[in-house]
Amino acid sequence: MTLQLGIIADDFTGATDIASFMAQAGWNVIQLNGIPAEAVDMTGLDAIVISLKSRSCPASEAVALSRQAALWLNHHGCKRLYFKYCSTFDSTPEGNIGPVTDMLLQLMQSSLAVLCPALPVNGRTVTAGHLFVNGQPLNESGMENHPLTPMTDANLMRVMEKQASGACGLVPLSCVHAGNVAIQAKITELQAEGKRYAVLDAMTEEDLLTLAAALPEGVLLTGGSGLAGALATLQPGNGLNDATELFATAGKAIVLAGSCSSMTNQQVQHYRQLAPSRAVDVPRAVEDSSAYLEELVDWCQSQSGALAPMIYATRPAEEVKALQARFGVKVAGSAIENLLASLAVKLSQSGVNKIIVAGGETSSLLVQRLGVSGFTIGKSIAPGVPWVKDVNRPLWLALKSGNFGDERFFATAQEIFHER
Repeated sequence: MTLQLGIIADDFTGATDIASFMAQAGWNVIQLNGIPAEAVDMTGLDAIVISLKSRSCPASEAVALSRQAALWLNHHGCKRLYFKYCSTFDSTPEGNIGPVTDMLLQLMQSSLAVLCPALPVNGRTVTAGHLFVNGQPLNESGMENHPLTPMTDANLMRVMEKQASGACGLVPLSCVHAGNVAIQAKITELQAEGKRYAVLDAMTEEDLLTLAAALPEGVLLTGGSGLAGALATLQPGNGLNDATELFATAGKAIVLAGSCSSMTNQQVQHYRQLAPSRAVDVPRAVEDSSAYLEELVDWCQSQSGALAPMIYATRPAEEVKALQARFGVKVAGSAIENLLASLAVKLSQSGVNKIIVAGGETSSLLVQRLGVSGFTIGKSIAPGVPWVKDVNRPLWLALKSGNFGDERFFATAQEIFHER
């Protein structure tokens, strides 16, 4: 059976994000964590999402991983490839969005890639090629303070050209509103001009549906989850992804926050008022990780109450910069990710089977350490954030991109388990 889409996601929160939008639109979707080593049952599937930890690694590594994923998807009959990255276009002047896109263009023998990070339901819009987050330019939205991929320019054409090998054009909002013929004519014009990439303006869900209907099959699809959700809405699937049973009769939960985004800071502050919470001591995570890990395990296991305890590394931007100056960006980030991932593994071995995680890098490493080969997609907690279940055991995770959800997200995620 032909799969409608094969998606390569550059982190694990982004993978669950795009999978949830397609599942809600009626497609049967499975998420695979890394390139599968064993056979995968694809009966009745409309799409497969392969999640990689390739957003912030060296560009050469991201390209190699993405190439392997693309070859696997092609071999297994995917009709079309889709490169999924964050709706805030997270990358640096070195990559990794540009280099991976260039590799996929060459591999697929395509002359043009469209760039569509717009996700209006979560406040991500693109106009005149500039990305806005809740009405603020990307570089004034808080993303300029991201600890790993600070975004200092809202102009996506400039951002792309700094890290890719070709020129970038624009399909403006006027063309989108004019419909299929105008969109296709603009794409043909950009190809004739030698453009390798085209940013797609989109302000509304209707704009995304218009684009999804108009894009020629020969172009490479890249972007956030909004365009994929629109494609799934327009193309009937095999039926709504069987809603994974999420009501565990036993087991405990934990909240682990590694993101330092503006929204996660709000979520952490709100949840601290509701449940036992403990901030990560970064110097100890760097210098005394083994003993500190055991101390945190003991603390988590000693907590009781209606809501799960929370361990958080989330901090305001100025505190993050001070820690990075003291320890180095990579050392501080790696120590925190490793601590939270190790904590998740230890707790999962002692009865914790519901893990709520904030932060893409944290989520990716945590899922790898837990040895999860794939997920089925469950109920959405917020747009782009579903509960997902390990395909091999009763382990549930909610993997949240930093800025997704409202301030009650951590509590809301747990309330879903009590619904009947």
